[in-house]
Amino acid sequence: MTLTAPPSPADARRDLLAAWLTGHAEKYALDLATLAPASADASFRRYFRLASAGAHGATLIAVDAPPPEKCREFVQVAQLLETAGVHVPRVLEVDLDAGLMLVTDLGTAPYLKALTDAGPGPQARALMRDAIDALIRFQLASREDVLPAFDEAFLRREMELMPEWYLERHLGRKVDEATRGTLDRTFALLIASARAQPQVFMLRDFMPRNLMIATPNPGVLDFQDAVYGPITYDIASLLRDAFLSWDEEFELDCFAYYWERAKKAGLPVDADFGEFYRQLEWMGLQRHIKVLGLFCRINYRDAKPHYMADLPRFLDYAGKVARRYRPLAPFARLIDELQGSSAEVGYTF
Repeated sequence: MTLTAPPSPADARRDLLAAWLTGHAEKYALDLATLAPASADASFRRYFRLASAGAHGATLIAVDAPPPEKCREFVQVAQLLETAGVHVPRVLEVDLDAGLMLVTDLGTAPYLKALTDAGPGPQARALMRDAIDALIRFQLASREDVLPAFDEAFLRREMELMPEWYLERHLGRKVDEATRGTLDRTFALLIASARAQPQVFMLRDFMPRNLMIATPNPGVLDFQDAVYGPITYDIASLLRDAFLSWDEEFELDCFAYYWERAKKAGLPVDADFGEFYRQLEWMGLQRHIKVLGLFCRINYRDAKPHYMADLPRFLDYAGKVARRYRPLAPFARLIDELQGSSAEVGYTF
């Protein structure tokens, strides 16, 4: 007897998506034969592009967001962003229970490639200022009790990824009492700083990888994890990115542009740029701590190793910030130790 292997879950999901699109093919003049992968990300969402002769563009994007991926949240936040005047994909059709969407296509010109190719110059400055202006528009639309709170428990849960997945799983380093004490004191400082800031709509993944060069510019992607949190978070994630690093002069120019424009727009950024910058750096450090653990979890749990090459960038970010502030000196010493340990472990996967 010949046994036939069952189809993989990924194939089954694609078949489900294709069958669902068939029901919308006539309305949007879809050419189902052109359905092809457009991109994937660190989650289990997948994106497919297909041709359309309809009124919404020559191509559309079909989204496979298998539950419990945040399909409902995508629709909600897309509406918030669009209302705020931010360019995002328009949701044309959605099946919330199945986790399927058909949305407009923001094109194939990612910020990340343009910025990488251009380097810190006039083109990069113009692109980043467009992104900052879009961020300010979204923050100006902020209201309480609309998005989940980025509260103390949330902040702490994110940072705990570092000891669990980076220290213990990746480096094989036991979190002893001294290390735990350093982490606890550092986490407490960062949480207090974040919670003391004005709270606004916060995208969490506002970075060049999730921005597209579009008209109007930019097009914003990957926003379903938006929350209500510290005002400096998104500007920190935009400039202290997982996939791109800037020199300090360019960073400061962008941070100053955001601070001046935000103040002029009436956003409650700190009136003192020095204190604003400290808040921003400490907020960025919270994110970097999280990412060190998150990228390791994605590698070891989800078998997606391609993010691991960026771990040294985040160790470098964390070390530079920690060394600048006396209260963070114990954490700076820990980072120095970890950079030595990481060099020994290496990043070949």
